[in-house]
Amino acid sequence: MLNLNWKKIGTTASLSLTLLVAGCGQAGTENGGSTETASISEQMGYKITGLEPGAGQTELNEEALVAYENLAGWEQEMSSTGAMLSAVDDAIKNNEPIMFTAWSPHYMFAKWDLKFLEDPEGVFGEEQEVLTIVRKGLREDTPAAYSILDKIYWEVSDIENALLTSFEEDLEMDALAQRWVEENPEAVAEWTEGVEPVDGIHIELVSTPWDSEMFTANVAKIVLEQHGHDVTLTLVDPSIMFKSVATGDADASLSPWMPTTHADQYEAYEDEFENLGPCYENAKIGLAVPTYMEEDSLADFEPAE
Repeated sequence: MLNLNWKKIGTTASLSLTLLVAGCGQAGTENGGSTETASISEQMGYKITGLEPGAGQTELNEEALVAYENLAGWEQEMSSTGAMLSAVDDAIKNNEPIMFTAWSPHYMFAKWDLKFLEDPEGVFGEEQEVLTIVRKGLREDTPAAYSILDKIYWEVSDIENALLTSFEEDLEMDALAQRWVEENPEAVAEWTEGVEPVDGIHIELVSTPWDSEMFTANVAKIVLEQHGHDVTLTLVDPSIMFKSVATGDADASLSPWMPTTHADQYEAYEDEFENLGPCYENAKIGLAVPTYMEEDSLADFEPAE
């Protein structure tokens, strides 16, 4: 082992470190930099990690960049949903700040500890509820189906946990729904309490092609089939969903988001179907960050320099 003169080395090292720090500070000033730690906004490059161009939330993000003066100079980096989620995953693994497009229910909230940023300007609207609507006359034609559809209800966290299972195990929505029904007999028993089975009465369900709504629709399909209904499930655009239930071409849907996302279509047909109330509540869209970030609001960030 070397026998070093630590006192002499310590004095030399101290002097060298002092000169090094002074040099770094001078270089930083010459380059227009700062010796202070970069702000969270600067660390994120003054950018929102977003979705595809043309997506509804992509457009709302652009509106937010205009509505919030403190986001002046910020940009939205657009990409696919998969690429956005991969960026979130990388940031969280490295404990880095990131602001990104989010909606709930989605498995992202079951996979990671996230929080929506408060939106004092109201760009993204209020929390929403997802309704069950049925055609007029369904109650008289098949009280059993009407009763089951009227009772079906989830907590958002239940849907998000199921969607995470689908993602992690690469399950199709019908297989995911079948597993959920088998693993949640208490919920199914509550929905079907006092309902007498039927013999092959046909029910036509329609759903938007969103993961959360495909899951809930497939669960409803299985539960109705267990009680003797012959059920068809068709994926449609929102405008078709409302029109088909209003005209009686479909019997029910568990997909309408209100009072914001589907407000126009709902109002166009609201006198022509029956609203059974929410099948789940507290649905939300907006911008989110990991919970390890201290910022709680879109107003907490600073403009780009």
